[in-house]
Amino acid sequence: MLWMKWKMMMDSLRGRRRRLPCSLWFVLLFAAGGLVLFIHQQDLSEMVQQQGPGVKLGSTPRQSRETLSTQDRERGKSDNYQDLQAAEGLLSSPIPPMQFPHFEKSRQTATPGSREQDIGSLHVSKRHRKLLKTSPPIHNTKNNVSSPSSTSVSSSSAVSSSSSISSSSPIFSSCASGSFSPESWKKLSSVLEARQQLMKEICAKYKSSISKTITRHHVKHLFVEDKYKLLYCQVPKAGCSNWKRTLMVLAGQASNTQSIKHDTVHYGDHLKKLDSFDRQGIMHRLETYTKVMFVREPMERMVSAYRDKFENPNNYYHSLFGKPIISKYRVNPSWAALKTGNGVTFKEFVQYLLDVHRPVGMDIHWEQANQLCNPCLIDYDFIGKFENMEEESNFLLRLAGAPPNLTLPSFKDRNPTDKRTSMQITEKYFSQVSTLERQRVYDFYYMDYLMFNYSKPFKDLY
Repeated sequence: MLWMKWKMMMDSLRGRRRRLPCSLWFVLLFAAGGLVLFIHQQDLSEMVQQQGPGVKLGSTPRQSRETLSTQDRERGKSDNYQDLQAAEGLLSSPIPPMQFPHFEKSRQTATPGSREQDIGSLHVSKRHRKLLKTSPPIHNTKNNVSSPSSTSVSSSSAVSSSSSISSSSPIFSSCASGSFSPESWKKLSSVLEARQQLMKEICAKYKSSISKTITRHHVKHLFVEDKYKLLYCQVPKAGCSNWKRTLMVLAGQASNTQSIKHDTVHYGDHLKKLDSFDRQGIMHRLETYTKVMFVREPMERMVSAYRDKFENPNNYYHSLFGKPIISKYRVNPSWAALKTGNGVTFKEFVQYLLDVHRPVGMDIHWEQANQLCNPCLIDYDFIGKFENMEEESNFLLRLAGAPPNLTLPSFKDRNPTDKRTSMQITEKYFSQVSTLERQRVYDFYYMDYLMFNYSKPFKDLY
């Protein structure tokens, strides 16, 4: 009897000994799972903190894979610039070199000061062909032009030009007077026709796969002047304020441009935008009105925007852009800088512009001109240049039949004591950043350089 009790007790102990390892394994597995979950949550919280406000986690701004790969190499702290160039050469595209049409007249009559290249000598490198091939397409948005049967306007409706700038056209014959001699009139007409033709070549070569519909999003920067049938696409820092003043005078809202203040121009809502019309109104104006845009040397325009918004008092830009830029890119920022957003340096601004995870989104003042005006969807009749703004603007006003005494104003009403941003000033600012950063800014605006035929601003760019 005692033997049986002792045996039963030993069997019970053996069972507990066998169950003990199972319990221990369960505890160990539970602890390991909790540790892995804790580490994963820590990684996610760090990613969210680095992302900052204004950008969704995992989103990528409109930059090419070329820019992304350049940034990755920069983060890898590669200090051999020649190696970077060699690496870029390995990323060549199979697209054959672009063949540009030869415009004999345009080469002979390029407008002075416009910094336009000889169209026949334009060369697109293998590296930039890849940049163009991977550049972002123009996407449709939810705010399409509404209609009973369609939500978009076919781009074919915008293909036809409302007025020709050819020297043989009726409008040329009727307006070839005033301050323009027949020779200067023909010269400007030839240059403008060459710009239009170049734009068509670039769009056919590199943007042929984009959607062929125009939505409200694509026309939101176009201002409408119905009396003289003009559509003007605003490109800030390229004479935008003075052109808006001129449109207000044409519309009869002011007697002269000099009396219109800056705030009235930009915040008075005196000018209608094309996206405020219904589908039929948008289509009609795209088909019949003269479509106009003015551009500026891209890196000079960018410096002009930086000087205007960050080197002068501006509560809106310092608060909305300055504070997150300083917070992300400045080492040990002061409490005052974080609170006010004042004092953003040019290098910090460049870092923000090139960052694929910007702490705050883009702004119209430094957005690419081709993204603002969509010239591959909208067939512009007149592509003017800031560098020859006065002559080309007055040429357009005569074409449109504006009053003979109306000319584009040239005054500078914001920060009038500051010198206008020139290429000399632009070079001074870009001397504050590295060679690689300067190259990447050029890459960022490369489509503008190509579409609007601007030469490289620095010799070391490739």
